[in-house]
Amino acid sequence: MAYIDGYRLAASRVLDLAQPMRKGMPQSANHPPFRMALERRHGDYVRTDGGSAANEVIVTGGHVGTHVDALGHVSQDGLVHGGLAAADVQNHQGLSALGIDTFPPYVGRAVVLDIPRLYGVQILPPGYEITADDLSRAEGLAGSDVRPGQAVLIGTGWSRLWDQYDVFTGMREGVPGPGADAARWLASRRVRVVGGETLAFERIGPGLGHSTLPVHRILLVESGINIVETMRLHELLDTGLGECLLILAPLPIVGATGAPVRPLAIVPQ
Repeated sequence: MAYIDGYRLAASRVLDLAQPMRKGMPQSANHPPFRMALERRHGDYVRTDGGSAANEVIVTGGHVGTHVDALGHVSQDGLVHGGLAAADVQNHQGLSALGIDTFPPYVGRAVVLDIPRLYGVQILPPGYEITADDLSRAEGLAGSDVRPGQAVLIGTGWSRLWDQYDVFTGMREGVPGPGADAARWLASRRVRVVGGETLAFERIGPGLGHSTLPVHRILLVESGINIVETMRLHELLDTGLGECLLILAPLPIVGATGAPVRPLAIVPQ
């Protein structure tokens, strides 16, 4: 019988943690929009045996839909993670260091911190700042301790709002997410990767947009912790489980600052 991190695979089911990618889906205005066109349609070319094929052209930013942020995605005062000068590792072809192609696929335990559950709701209010105390209390509620080198998924319930573009993007009322002290709490636990349901793994205030990103600075630049954004976590939150087996493998696009990913959670049947 196959086991990974204590999970018995034959007695498990798979939850898809990726949002579906489609034209017009919610995204940050800072990134190029997702577009797909059927470049060749059935019947455009028919082989001698009557067979035909259709295929598409896909254009997308690396930070659109469910995706992983590379460590080189954010700089502070001209420096990226490890004290490297951003100007020395970037050119028009991408990053020569800290690109998403350097992210080793993650297969391992992930602790699920359900913040709405602390307050008896399904969705946190817009602009709510998740604190270090919230994370500590959610860890206790989960009954699963956060360990170095592993993953943490923070639930806000926001993925339930995916089909409400204006609400999900939070341009008027804001978006819930961790604040700086919560980011320091995660960094102190020396986790490898963190994930959340919103466009930015940050508390965004009403009308502020992505004016500042302190959580990205603390996690990516200072601590070397990758971030997964726009995850579809509500089905996992509904299980009430405090942990799962997470499979996380972004597209290895050489030099990219981020890339789409289809995370999978393995949970008991």
